[in-house]
Amino acid sequence: MALILGIETSCDETAVALVRDGRTVLANVIASQVAMHEQFGGVVPEQASREHVRAIVPALDQARAEAKVGWDDVDAIAVTHGPGLAGALLVGVNVAKGLSFAIGKPLLGINHLEGHVYANWLETLEQEVEDPRFPLVAMIVSGGHSDLVLMRGHGDYLRLGRTRDDAPGEAFDKTARLLGLGFPGGPAIERAAREGDAKRFRLPRAWLERDTLDVSFSGLKTAVLHQVRALSRGQAAGGPPALSSEDVNDVAAAFQDAVTDVLSARVAEAAARWGAVQVALGGGVAANQALLERVQARCLVPVTCPPPRLCTDNGAMVASAGFFRYRDGQRDVLDLDILPSLPIA
Repeated sequence: MALILGIETSCDETAVALVRDGRTVLANVIASQVAMHEQFGGVVPEQASREHVRAIVPALDQARAEAKVGWDDVDAIAVTHGPGLAGALLVGVNVAKGLSFAIGKPLLGINHLEGHVYANWLETLEQEVEDPRFPLVAMIVSGGHSDLVLMRGHGDYLRLGRTRDDAPGEAFDKTARLLGLGFPGGPAIERAAREGDAKRFRLPRAWLERDTLDVSFSGLKTAVLHQVRALSRGQAAGGPPALSSEDVNDVAAAFQDAVTDVLSARVAEAAARWGAVQVALGGGVAANQALLERVQARCLVPVTCPPPRLCTDNGAMVASAGFFRYRDGQRDVLDLDILPSLPIA
């Protein structure tokens, strides 16, 4: 048995968790910065870093209080050291290194993308969680990432595909901004799409070459921009687009339909091509119910997805990944550095 402290500060969530044996969450504290970044329409890296500095110690104290554990009970400290925003990563890594030195516990540098995969096996009240079955295909989709990987065992990854330009979460945010739906874009688009007609507008799908599992969303974003401009024709020049609620909902539905169509097709193709016995989703965009339903409909193997609060960035996923790294003998030294562009494989 091992109790792992997980620290996550890769973007705009200051998150600390305590997880036992990679499965049982004793505490999962998340200090969100959404309200602060909403006024800018996206994450401002410098502001995010400063907020992490302010929030990290209270989050650590709250997590230990909720879990009712002391520093002596912790077996190792797992921290995201990439990928992510450099300044934000530095806060978490430096705090983790300081704790490791102060309390004499092992330090584990964890890949943020790997953490999103392991969120699938955290115990939740919503559903019973079974052990992962290998080989499995994992699709990690978020505001900064879109990666399709074959997981052959714990820590054993082969990257099958990725975005060639924009991550799906970024496309959601920018489309929401065009439609006047605010930030973050994912939940706003999903709400609007429920009231919309996805068939009213036919937006493009970038299928790329026949043998690739990569995705692309830059063309889709451009198509949304042109559609919004076309719907806004005749209004005063220089002003923001003035769309009806019906227009907004229909564009949102068409956009969501295009994204989920491409992502679900890619993960289903990857699972079939590589003989996967399971598909696992992760990342903030995986919280989109339409995406999950479409993946489940297309895949011929069981599909797992964490509940929404574990799809977005959190410390529990880092602690879970850290447990398996700790069990397999990983130990990092105090010169552990950040790797903002760290790939999963």
